[in-house]
Amino acid sequence: MSVVIPVSAEWLTLREDVDARSRSRALALRAAEMVRAPLTVHDLGSGTGSMMRWLAPLLPGPQTWVLHDWNRALLEQAAAQPARDGEGVLVSVRTNVDGLGRLRASALAGASLVTTSALLDVLAREEIEAMVRACVEAGAPALFGLSVTGGVEFEPADARDHAFQTAFNDHQRRSVHGRRLLGPDAAGVATDLFGTAGWSVRVAETPWVLDSEDRELVEEWMRGWVAAAVEQRPSLRKPAAEYAAMRAARIARGGLRVLVHHQDLLAWPP
Repeated sequence: MSVVIPVSAEWLTLREDVDARSRSRALALRAAEMVRAPLTVHDLGSGTGSMMRWLAPLLPGPQTWVLHDWNRALLEQAAAQPARDGEGVLVSVRTNVDGLGRLRASALAGASLVTTSALLDVLAREEIEAMVRACVEAGAPALFGLSVTGGVEFEPADARDHAFQTAFNDHQRRSVHGRRLLGPDAAGVATDLFGTAGWSVRVAETPWVLDSEDRELVEEWMRGWVAAAVEQRPSLRKPAAEYAAMRAARIARGGLRVLVHHQDLLAWPP
C-alpha cells in the first residue's frame, strides 16, 4: 500500500490461487463468528481484491467491502471483480485511494471487520502502528493474512540456500525513501501492538507449499527472491548465476518443492 513498493496486477493474479489455499480458514471462520450482518469490511492494501474474493463467501451477508490502496489502477481492477457472500449474493464495493501512513480511525468508521493480505512485511513500523491504532479506535476485529516471516525451505536443499535467504530477509528490512521496512518482523510487531492495546490475538502458520503444479509461480518467485538477495548483497552476484540455473533446472524437471513461510493473525477487542 506504499507507493515506494510497487506491485503488478500480473504478480497478484499469479499468486491468488496459492494465497487462497494458504490462508487460515480457521481464523476466517472465527472472525465470521464475531460479526453480525449487514457487514462493512475494510480491506487495507487491497491490490486486485483477492482477499475479498476469498473471504466474502465465508462471511454472512449482505456485505459492503471498502477497498483501500494507493494504486488506483489496482483498485479499479478489484472493483470490476466483485465477490459473492455466503448466500451467493454479490457484495457491494467502494474504493479509497490513500496510503497507510495517513490511516485514521475515521477512515474505518462503521467497520465490522478490517482485513489485509500480504501487506505487513512491506511496511514500516509507523505504518503498522497507524493501522493497529486505527483498528483499536474503531473497535473492529482485524484479520491480517499472509505476512512473510522469513523462513524458506527447499526440497532438495542446497548449501547456498541459507546465504540467499539471509540476504533476502535483510533486503526485506531495508530502508526505502526514509522508511525502515519491517519485513519478516512485521507480523510479530503487529501482534505485540495489539497485545499492548489489550486485545486478544490468535496466530496461524500459513506457508505457501509450492511444487510442480505451481511451476509458473515458483519460477517468478524464485527470480524475485534471488534478485533481491543479490541487490542486498552484491557479493552473491557471481554464485547467483549458477545457483539460479540449478534451481531453474529443478523447476523445469518438476523436482523442486518450496515452503515459503507466512503467518496470519486475528485480533479482537476485549
